[in-house]
Amino acid sequence: MERHKETPPQWKTTIIISTSLQVLTQMLTAQQHRIRFSDSVQSGAFIFPLSGTAFLLVDPQDLPEPFEESGLIEKIKKFVQVHRNCFLLLHAPFNGKRELEILTLIQKRFFASNLRILPVRNNTEIVKGMLTIAKATSKPHVDNIRDRMSLARAHIIESSPVWEMLRDKL
Repeated sequence: MERHKETPPQWKTTIIISTSLQVLTQMLTAQQHRIRFSDSVQSGAFIFPLSGTAFLLVDPQDLPEPFEESGLIEKIKKFVQVHRNCFLLLHAPFNGKRELEILTLIQKRFFASNLRILPVRNNTEIVKGMLTIAKATSKPHVDNIRDRMSLARAHIIESSPVWEMLRDKL
């Protein structure tokens, strides 16, 4: 008897996008995500309301020289203040010297903040990275992941010889 593996239903969500990012919307729309454009969203931002995540796309090629005078640090600072769970998508297709300098400067400046930096090389990686993170942090997926982690932890504790030895000592 032949068994067919059932594919899970495709995950779909609503994404609020700044009006300046119309290029990537075609890829998101093709995956049947609902897109809402907003002029009030910071330029270069993608917001996933259901998962509480926000992404800011930065392309070092669009920044003027010298980089320090581009206003990017202030833009990122404002983004971090507004969004609690935030990611910076650093578009660096070739990882040249300038891209690495910008990455290093941003990492140093925002080291102790809640900003996570995700280097991306192309539009496919941008979309895939955002959707993976947004899906993993949205309900019911986050609850499912949390439940599976709890089960794995319980299994490890129950079957671990180290835990058995510690239990015997107490």
